[in-house]
Amino acid sequence: MKNDHLDMDRARSELLAAIKPHVPFDGWSEPAFKEAVADLGLDRGLARVICPRGAVDLAVAYHREGDAAMLKRLEETDLSGLKFHERIATAVRFRLEASDPELVRRGAAIFALPQNAATGSKLIWETCDKIWNVLGDQSRDYNWYTKRMTLSGVYSATVLYWMGDESEGHADTWAFLDRRIEGVMQFEKVKGAAMKLPLLPKILSGIRAPKGMDDMPGKEAH
Repeated sequence: MKNDHLDMDRARSELLAAIKPHVPFDGWSEPAFKEAVADLGLDRGLARVICPRGAVDLAVAYHREGDAAMLKRLEETDLSGLKFHERIATAVRFRLEASDPELVRRGAAIFALPQNAATGSKLIWETCDKIWNVLGDQSRDYNWYTKRMTLSGVYSATVLYWMGDESEGHADTWAFLDRRIEGVMQFEKVKGAAMKLPLLPKILSGIRAPKGMDDMPGKEAH
């Protein structure tokens, strides 16, 4: 790779491709990052400009690469014949199928570290936000938060199950996912009943989604 006229996005993408073969052995670590830099013949100082946190930034890029693959596949798939909870399950399944279990397992380890925990949580939230957006969620009140919060719990639990699943075609994971999604549907029913309680709707009426949501990456027009 030439160091002049650097395209940051392209350079990060090339670094991500270069580090992937090293991650199963070294994790998303400094040694793996250095190997990727060396493989590309990239100046180390320049590599730090592209990825200030080294392998952590590439782990983030890998997660978002999976999000992009999921969105592309969803856009190319006809979901009209599916019930809404089946669409959610399909989106989560597409997201997992866009990833390598070993790279995700190594990512889970690095995002479990205290200094990276907030980044890991943000990535999960981003994924779930993109799923709700592409499926047409229009909520901008407290529902915006509860939908993403509950799906984040489903997604996180399913990822953990999937990483250890050795069943053929990850059949056990998809059954686990269906059960978790059913739990979300039950939560929505309970939430609907709770909104009939006196004063609760008024208390929640002031809660709004963050401004600028329509401009966020992953937001689809509906």
